Amino acid sequence: MNKEKQNCQHKTSAVKLYFHYISVKIRCMMQYKKSFILTSLGQFLSSFNAFVGIFFLFRRFHSIAGYTYSDVLFCYSIVVMEFSLAECVARGFDSFSRIVRQGTFDRIMTRPRNEILQVLGDNFEPTRLSKMLQAIVIFGYGISRSGTDWDFIKVITVILTVICGTAVFCGIFLINASLCFFTMEGLEVINIFTDGAREYGQYPIDVYGKRMTRFCTFVIPYTLVQLYPLQFITGRSDNILFAFLPVAALLFLLPCYALWRFGVRKYKSAGS
Repeated sequence: MNKEKQNCQHKTSAVKLYFHYISVKIRCMMQYKKSFILTSLGQFLSSFNAFVGIFFLFRRFHSIAGYTYSDVLFCYSIVVMEFSLAECVARGFDSFSRIVRQGTFDRIMTRPRNEILQVLGDNFEPTRLSKMLQAIVIFGYGISRSGTDWDFIKVITVILTVICGTAVFCGIFLINASLCFFTMEGLEVINIFTDGAREYGQYPIDVYGKRMTRFCTFVIPYTLVQLYPLQFITGRSDNILFAFLPVAALLFLLPCYALWRFGVRKYKSAGS
């Protein structure tokens, strides 16, 4: 009983520490309020070019592979929400090569806290949330144009999709950080699965063909947090399992974490 209590207290203290990291980062950024506001505004406006492209595309074509304008807006907004949340929370992994090159990870390993917690707390980007605000606006616009009959299950499906999709993107950031133990630098090819996924995720994955759909189901589970939930939400499928498939995407984190632990064991100091 005492051991369980200690574990519970340890987890609680870890959560408190993480939020303390976030509060420190936010206080630092708010020392330069104008810079924070302008950066957030720039992030908010930067992704609208993709929305404009979708808008003009559907001015010319009424549907793509059977998907309507509102369907694509659902896809676009949900993927942007997932990616912006992952960028905000897991920015420490995205800049992990700097931590390895400067030898900062040596200091991290000597502290009595989980390495992942410390890396996550090293870099937090609240300005990325402005992208999520933009995605929420577009999502609401898509709802207003669709004839979807919303119920409790569909609302839960959207919430699960955003949370689990964020976890998938965080897992990819974790893979990129893990590779830095061996390469000292993040590999640009990983951007295909992060920034690239944000771009081609604007449309339902199955419009790219069966091979792409299989890859994005069994290798990197984008379809579980985009295509199949979308089909359930829009009424293309009444399979209730599609509503909870995003939870299965969390299994993707297991190999990501295993690669991280392998990298930590093989890590050799890079100096400073």
